[in-house]
Formats: sequence, C-alpha cells, structure tokens
Amino acid sequence: MHIREFQKLISRKYEKRDRQRGVPRTFLWFVEEVGELATALASEDRNNRQEEFADVLAWLCTLANISDVDLENACAKYTGDDVKGFKPK
Repeated sequence: MHIREFQKLISRKYEKRDRQRGVPRTFLWFVEEVGELATALASEDRNNRQEEFADVLAWLCTLANISDVDLENACAKYTGDDVKGFKPK
C-alpha cells in the first residue's frame, strides 16, 4: 500500500469526525500516541511497538488530512538522490 492509499483510507473512515475535532485537539491525540510509542520502544513487547507505530502513522495521516497536506507529495523530498532537507549532524 502506498502512503497516499493509506491516507485516503484514514480519510474515508475518520475525516469528518477529525475535522470537527480540529487541528489543535487532533495534534494532542497525535502527541499522546507518540508518547505511547516512546513507552513501547522502551519495552520488549514487539506487538505493542508495532501497534503504536501504526497508531502514530494513522494519527499523522489524520493531521495531514485535516491540514490539507498530501503526505506522499510531502515525502517526495526524501525519495530522490538529492540530500536537500537533511540536516547535518
């Protein structure tokens, strides 16, 4: 599945409710999921890590949807041979 397909799937399932919630409150849900991912990464539970990665990706798609951002287009800067967008260490 391509990123755009997943983003559209999330849109079909949740976008109406997500737009009603708005960006600020949706962002808080996203941050909560990132926190849960941080906890999962510190554990030995691979299944939980996988679940939390999926949750973070789904909430990122939700934020992109209600912000009118196509994630696949946004990620294009990372798909070429050029290194623009990468910050030096």
